[in-house]
Amino acid sequence: MTTTTASPPRFRTVTGAGTIVALVLVLAFGNSAYRDWAQKHTSATDAGGLFLRRLGWPAWSFDTNESLRSLLATDLKALLVVVLAAVFLSLLSVTAGFGVRGITGAVFGGWGAYIFAAAVAGLIAAFVNVNASLVGALNAAGDGALYGLFVGWIVGLTTLAFRA
Repeated sequence: MTTTTASPPRFRTVTGAGTIVALVLVLAFGNSAYRDWAQKHTSATDAGGLFLRRLGWPAWSFDTNESLRSLLATDLKALLVVVLAAVFLSLLSVTAGFGVRGITGAVFGGWGAYIFAAAVAGLIAAFVNVNASLVGALNAAGDGALYGLFVGWIVGLTTLAFRA
């Protein structure tokens, strides 16, 4: 009589892979060189330009022309997107199952984790910014959620690829 045991799901791998993709997205598209290129070479009136510009939302910079508080808020937002993506991926990566439900659960779990991470990062960072207000924080959370909606599918597909 042979018994087989299935290996447990690799949630740590899913969280790690999604976090690395989040870090790559923030580093590659949040830098000022990419954001400047997107502003000069794309149009906000077409879908491709809107997507390419939205990729740069979690901006980070070492620009000394900004006030220290604005610079801290900007960099904190980019850092929080990555950290909170790891937190939400670890919380939402418990989707078990195979087949269509397991596949869609993995993709939407990773995608949703990135939406939540970006929205919460925008909300928190907005309170550090100069002239912080509740309305500004809610707008920043909305911008983060929109960024996560447009870009989070990349994280979702990564979590699917690294699922057990």
